[in-house]
Amino acid sequence: MCRSIKTLRPPALPGEATDEDIRAAALQYVRKISGFRAPAAHNREVFDEAVDAVARATADLLGGLEVRGQAVRREG
Repeated sequence: MCRSIKTLRPPALPGEATDEDIRAAALQYVRKISGFRAPAAHNREVFDEAVDAVARATADLLGGLEVRGQAVRREG
């Protein structure tokens, strides 16, 4: 696990994760997996698409989680 990716669900995060929080985590994940901090121009499109896909999946996950019997729902 990438050490700079933080847990985005309550109670680890006070309040709900913002779109900015989710995007930052997605970017860190894609950077770690790809091995690139900033991709070359010829890889930029696929890199950005991967960040978008991970961010969407993360938002879906957080929107569907139940924590201690209570649904955690994000406004999307």
